[in-house]
Amino acid sequence: MTLNRRQALGAAIALPVASQAAKAATPPPSLPDRRSFAATPIAYLDSASTHPISLGARAAMDAYVAGRTLDPAATARRPVDRAATIAKFARLVNADPDEVTWVQSTTMGEQAVLRALGFPHKSGRIVTDTLHFYAGFPMYRELGKQRVDVAWVQARDGRIMMEDMAKAITPGTRLVSLSLVSTYNGFHHDLKAVCDIAHAAGALVYADIIHAAGAVPVDLHGSGVDFAACATYKWLMGDFGLGFLYARRGVLDALPLADFGYYGFAAPGAPPGIGLSPPQTHVYPMDAPGNEPVSYAIRPGAIGHFGTGTYAQSVIAAIDHSLDYIGALTVPVINQHAQSLIAPLREGLSDRGYRIITPPGTTTPLLTALLPDAKTRLTDPLAKAQVRISLHDHHFRIAPSVFNDMNDVNRLLAALPRA
Repeated sequence: MTLNRRQALGAAIALPVASQAAKAATPPPSLPDRRSFAATPIAYLDSASTHPISLGARAAMDAYVAGRTLDPAATARRPVDRAATIAKFARLVNADPDEVTWVQSTTMGEQAVLRALGFPHKSGRIVTDTLHFYAGFPMYRELGKQRVDVAWVQARDGRIMMEDMAKAITPGTRLVSLSLVSTYNGFHHDLKAVCDIAHAAGALVYADIIHAAGAVPVDLHGSGVDFAACATYKWLMGDFGLGFLYARRGVLDALPLADFGYYGFAAPGAPPGIGLSPPQTHVYPMDAPGNEPVSYAIRPGAIGHFGTGTYAQSVIAAIDHSLDYIGALTVPVINQHAQSLIAPLREGLSDRGYRIITPPGTTTPLLTALLPDAKTRLTDPLAKAQVRISLHDHHFRIAPSVFNDMNDVNRLLAALPRA
């Protein structure tokens, strides 16, 4: 049977609702799970760069777009509860919903934290490390040019040693900024240990968790971290243009507002949360009188400090589905599956003479190896074999996910020349 456009749209709209109704009775898929993703001839081992969107998340986005086009078939669609989506993410990382708000990207979240702390206009020391997100290096270099004392902890043997971090966190340090899991080689910080050292010195801690959330267990409350941010297009299986920012309860009380926007303000007496209750104006015809142009309250929690303008609504539909999918599988199961593929990959790369720079014992789903001129040397053979990994000038990174299996591993290893 062939569906017409109207029927296809109706099916896309109905799928998320039907999925919600059946979710309680449906066991989570077994891994590897190829059925939840579109069929492809590519052995895709690059989920640390961009994770494929699942068929269910695509259906949720299609339903949202149908509504935005005013298609009559979309009238049956139940809007995604944005507060519920925030709560799902909060549960995933062991946080409270009021400690989490939307941001456009991980970098936007990190910069919001820097602004809230008054950088670069206020003095103080920032400690970061060379396994932090490398595209953020220029940001800290520029802060250094504006008289911020930026200290760099150098990696040794693919790790940031705790004793090196402790030496760098001197009195006067205001912020320690790091990636919980390094995008470069998958190194995983002991976040609680870093927070204990930093807090003892009077410093706050920010963690980029884009390579952690959904990939490895994350316990924000247990670690004591003060701020964390991530986008959704990697291990959260969402898309570009939307992420989450976490700010620990109590930390914001001492910080002045540095971001001002529509979602951070509400009408006086409005209930907490992210529901729309806009400030009350006193300047338009039939407005209630007032001494100021507007009456408003600052929303409590992270949204009051960091809620600004609009964000990618279609991605909320996708990430809401993906958070349910991840929650049904559970992160430990996802991680265990990734490790079952990382182990033979590590052995196979070693047998072919590659120098692996992901530290032994690392349990993140990233594996990185050095190879001079890697992008130049590997682009053609991998394209011919229809294998996708992350290629850089002098290293390559492999990142398996829930849909990968040993066939993908063997295709990659067969396509790689000896180092």
